[in-house]
Amino acid sequence: MTTAADFSVKFWGVRGTVSTPMASHLRYGGNTTCLEVRCGERLLILDGGTGIRSLGNELAAKGGVIDADIFFTHTHVDHIAGLPFFRPMYDPKSRLRLWAGHLAPELSLNDILCRMMSAPLFPVPFEILAAANTTIDFRAGESFEPSPGVRLRTAPLNHPDRATGYRIEFGGKSICFITDTEHVPDKPDRTILDLIAGTDIFIYDCTYTDEEYKGRVGWGHSTWEEGIRLADMAHAKTLVIFHHDPDHDDAFMDRVASDADKVRPGTLVAREGLVLHP
Repeated sequence: MTTAADFSVKFWGVRGTVSTPMASHLRYGGNTTCLEVRCGERLLILDGGTGIRSLGNELAAKGGVIDADIFFTHTHVDHIAGLPFFRPMYDPKSRLRLWAGHLAPELSLNDILCRMMSAPLFPVPFEILAAANTTIDFRAGESFEPSPGVRLRTAPLNHPDRATGYRIEFGGKSICFITDTEHVPDKPDRTILDLIAGTDIFIYDCTYTDEEYKGRVGWGHSTWEEGIRLADMAHAKTLVIFHHDPDHDDAFMDRVASDADKVRPGTLVAREGLVLHP
């Protein structure tokens, strides 16, 4: 029988746009988006930003066959830049399934990854990697079960070149990963509200503050204040502030953490190494 203890999410990369390896950003973390989700024995990876490199090193150090599903919100560079440095992709024993639901009909995930990993951008072509890599394209809005007992619901997000939000359900609990989406002021996104309704953990694109957002309309991102409004309307339990702006150093994120906790106690700011159980 599965329990909440069998279901977890670990943050390997929490930064948006570009990595920030400066001392002023290290407490929350400078790597771009990557999450490790454990559903019992099943491994799910969300996005392949620079944080996936450290995850891959840890998996390789443990040995054994690595069997995992990698789900991309989208394929902007900050969400796939770490993939060529993910060690399991070079291990012939690995079994990796890579999923994307945001691409236009004329594109495929395989096309995008082959473009990224080709000369003169990268010396090792994607198509000759040693692992048994399978790319799977779907349409955002579909639901599926990548393995027995693990259910994923998806939804399209409001972001340039499109993006996909995920709701992962396992053992009677749920984790929602909604990043790289722009809200409309004073008009809650019904698609997101439906996806996150009653969720245990709501990870949301909180790149800006409401005040900053006024100068960044159309950039494809949201605010921590909007995250709180959505969480309250959807009766979500724990809100996790995510996709930190590269200009927001540790001191800035400390202020966000304090302000958010005052408005909605229990709200968390994602940092590298943080592990949560629904």
